[in-house]
Amino acid sequence: MRLFSIILFLCFVYPVWANDKPELMLLKTYKKVDFQQGQWVWSEKYDGVRAYWDGQHLLSRSGKIYFAPKWFIEQLPPFPIDGELWLARGAFQQTVSIVRKKRSDKGWKRIHYMIFEVPNQKGGLFERLAVLHDFLKKSPSSVVRIITQYPINSDQEVRQHLKAVVDSGGEGIVIRRADIPYRVGRLKTALKVKPFFDTECIVTGYTEGKGKYEGMVGALRCQLENGKIFSLGSGLEDKQRKSPPKIGQKVSFKYMGWTKKGMPRHPVFLRVRPQE
Repeated sequence: MRLFSIILFLCFVYPVWANDKPELMLLKTYKKVDFQQGQWVWSEKYDGVRAYWDGQHLLSRSGKIYFAPKWFIEQLPPFPIDGELWLARGAFQQTVSIVRKKRSDKGWKRIHYMIFEVPNQKGGLFERLAVLHDFLKKSPSSVVRIITQYPINSDQEVRQHLKAVVDSGGEGIVIRRADIPYRVGRLKTALKVKPFFDTECIVTGYTEGKGKYEGMVGALRCQLENGKIFSLGSGLEDKQRKSPPKIGQKVSFKYMGWTKKGMPRHPVFLRVRPQE
């Protein structure tokens, strides 16, 4: 009898606290597409923290729970939505410091949930987003915002919209096929467009600073996915040189393409990636 009770507990309670990693739509980098094929749209790429609402829990990409306050959760729909927890342009680190806390605080009052997808609904993108629109008409929310999608028809328009967003302080744009069903994985039909490339590496060590950086870190020694090691010093602020990311931490950097030897051209430190 005791064993039977334990089995029942595992079957019905376990999924609540052992959250599976959600299957998500992921972006590829834009190069060029055939805009004559399908219905393409663009939107601003919000530099926030990815969050998947499964109808009960607000989850990170790895399945960990964001401890949002009750009043925030109560404004979310009973069906899945996907988007970015976002504070403002250029405020990524502030956003992370708010949403990663295990105890929510008043900082959440400044956070908006910017929605770009309503998973598992029927139809194309606009039909799926309409499900959330209908819900918000009946149950208005001060935290949920649906990201506006605009039609786009050429590579020239991609560059024009990218420049306008970046000139206004934005990170970049996303272009997507709006006429296809919901899909997960890294898609050729969902593309990010930025004025530079960005990726991640793992800190493996440091070089000593010289001149005005004497006594501080001159650069991070970082390892790429391909195993290559390179120095990442440009973009580091004094506070990061005094107290650098720990060995083993993952950091993001931007770059202007790759050399023939598989090394990033002109790498510039962006930020420490929050641990999932």
